Amino acid sequence: MPVTSREVHLVARPSGEPEPTDFSLVETEVGDPGAGEVLVRNSWISVDPYMRGRMNDAKSYVPPYRLGEAMDGGAVGTVVASGSDDVPVGATVLHSAGWREYALLPAGAARVVDPGLAPVENYLNVLGMIGLTAYAGLVEVAPVKEGDVVFVSGAAGAVGSIAGQIARKLGASRVVGSAGGPEKRRRVVEQFGFDAAIDYREGDLEGQLAEAAPDGIDVYFDNVGGAHLRAAIAAMRDHGRIALCGAISQYNATEPVPGPDNLFLAVGKRLNLRGFIVGDHAHLAAEYARLAAGWIADGELRTEETVVDGIDNAVRAFLDMMRGANTGKMLVRLAD
Repeated sequence: MPVTSREVHLVARPSGEPEPTDFSLVETEVGDPGAGEVLVRNSWISVDPYMRGRMNDAKSYVPPYRLGEAMDGGAVGTVVASGSDDVPVGATVLHSAGWREYALLPAGAARVVDPGLAPVENYLNVLGMIGLTAYAGLVEVAPVKEGDVVFVSGAAGAVGSIAGQIARKLGASRVVGSAGGPEKRRRVVEQFGFDAAIDYREGDLEGQLAEAAPDGIDVYFDNVGGAHLRAAIAAMRDHGRIALCGAISQYNATEPVPGPDNLFLAVGKRLNLRGFIVGDHAHLAAEYARLAAGWIADGELRTEETVVDGIDNAVRAFLDMMRGANTGKMLVRLAD
């Protein structure tokens, strides 16, 4: 039997910060699965900073969203009808057809996951792309060595909060984070185990970072770009490594954003600045999943989600996340 599903469409390309009017909630009918297909009732969907770039009509490492069509993104849900023996009814699956209540997709596009290993929403967080991004950045892109001092921007966010904890697991002697506001700053230290945190809203990032890491830093995990990257370059010790994961400070920019004006320091300090996309590090997924599951079971890897309920609130969740309203991973809960 076909089911009625609500889904979020992009109806206008944002200029600057997206507005609710750039999106539309559409009701549609989803048919039964054919041979080799599955129908999934989504229980959780993910909203992530990279989605802002997909709202622009510009070439990138992922295709732009198409106007008047459902957006997509990470989701986890339950198979309610199946035309595949490999993905049976009742299986919990991870897939990319988010931003909707029901998803009809090829069985090969749905990865069966174990709901007994951890709460299913963790597959959109620490056990999924988010956790693997943090791990890959600190293992292969800007490798952490024993005794390193590590700085993480966006430290109260999904990737950053995990990155700081993984840095410690990899042997960092001191981990410093950056977050916005005194409450997030407190939680970065008390909840996620960083040694110190700075509040970017107070300004003088270089001065705050120098106080938190007086002997300099060896590794910087960059989620923010802009002034944070400039401060990190200034604080870097010789042969430092920088993992360029994101630059959320400029995703809504309508004009070209100047780069750090102290980039010349990278020459004398012999720095390595490397951008990366998590998809290039899929070979680490099994290794990371095994380690993360153990850390979670032992209580050594702490995560947090900011949860918004209902597909009708998915756009608000995305906009709030882009403004930094979340601690940890921002998720939308659709069904139990």
